[in-house]
Amino acid sequence: MTDNTPNMPKASQPDIVGLSSAYATGTVIAPHAHRAHQIVHAISGTMRVMAQGRMWFVPPGRALWIPAQMQHAIECIGPVEMRTAYLSEAYPTAHSEVLVLSVSPLMREVLVRLADQADEALDLMLAQVLIAEIKHGTLEPLSLPIPNNPRIAKLARQMQTDPADQTPLTTWANQLGYSERSLIRYIRAETGMTFRELRRQTRIMVALDKLSAGQSVTETAFDVGFETPSAFIHAFRILMGQTPRQFMSGV
Repeated sequence: MTDNTPNMPKASQPDIVGLSSAYATGTVIAPHAHRAHQIVHAISGTMRVMAQGRMWFVPPGRALWIPAQMQHAIECIGPVEMRTAYLSEAYPTAHSEVLVLSVSPLMREVLVRLADQADEALDLMLAQVLIAEIKHGTLEPLSLPIPNNPRIAKLARQMQTDPADQTPLTTWANQLGYSERSLIRYIRAETGMTFRELRRQTRIMVALDKLSAGQSVTETAFDVGFETPSAFIHAFRILMGQTPRQFMSGV
């Protein structure tokens, strides 16, 4: 499906369009693609974006870069307010792959300004600033693989739906009709991770939704399956390089 976003930039020349959007909890935007590069900034709320065989998590204070012609779908976790900029394909591609970026104060102000008021001459100058910010922004490891194998996909979905589930690998192997060794091999082939790594990363990603909604670190830790808040904070820091509070304070 192609997009029908109004005032989409012209592909043949440098052009940029800003857009302000708000969506209700649970809104799902069906798979589609834009003919322009896209940077989507979560002002509030959390988005999950399915693209390039992965599920990308976009909490407040972060932005998702999507190259032109890249098909993607969006799910809103809680009410979401976003600012989006569309850059024509005449601009060099900042990145060839989908990725999540930390939003600097400068990037945030540029995105807000582009969405709030159109001024062609100023917008073209802001586009250069925005591209530089995207190229040199800090990348965030905020994604999970979407397995192609239906049985491994079932396992991954269950981990996301009930991250506190403590079902061991042996039980999962029996339920999915694999030997334990085969399940280990298929999980690695489909996700690039071990069973333990996949469960830990899934728990941290689901925790982002809860933290973004204002839930406490302690409540979140227990909700996603950690035995203690300190164990959650330790696992979060290993993956994100920050404690949960430090990560959320960057919003």
